[in-house]
Amino acid sequence: MLFFRELGNNNLTGHLVPELGNLQSLKYLELYRNNLQGTIPPELGKLKSLIALDLYENNLSGNIPPSLGNLKNARFIRLNNNHLTGHVPESLKHLPNLAVLDVSHNNLTNSYY
Repeated sequence: MLFFRELGNNNLTGHLVPELGNLQSLKYLELYRNNLQGTIPPELGKLKSLIALDLYENNLSGNIPPSLGNLKNARFIRLNNNHLTGHVPESLKHLPNLAVLDVSHNNLTNSYY
């Protein structure tokens, strides 16, 4: 079982690489409170075992990929305090286990709520 825990709050820089989507057994991707830039790779939607996606308080931009709607085991998706634009994809409303979706403090134009 693979965990990317304790990587939050570390002043990490750079971009999220699409290859993260190859980590099929990844349960927690916690890269919050860093200085990550660029977009959220659509390949993260391939992380079928993911329980928590915590990318809050970075400098991420662009749209939220609709492929995140494939994260059927996700309980927490926190993308707040970035520079995301567009809207919250409709695909996220079909996540059966999702308890927390935080997209606040971005530049989103609308959502499915």
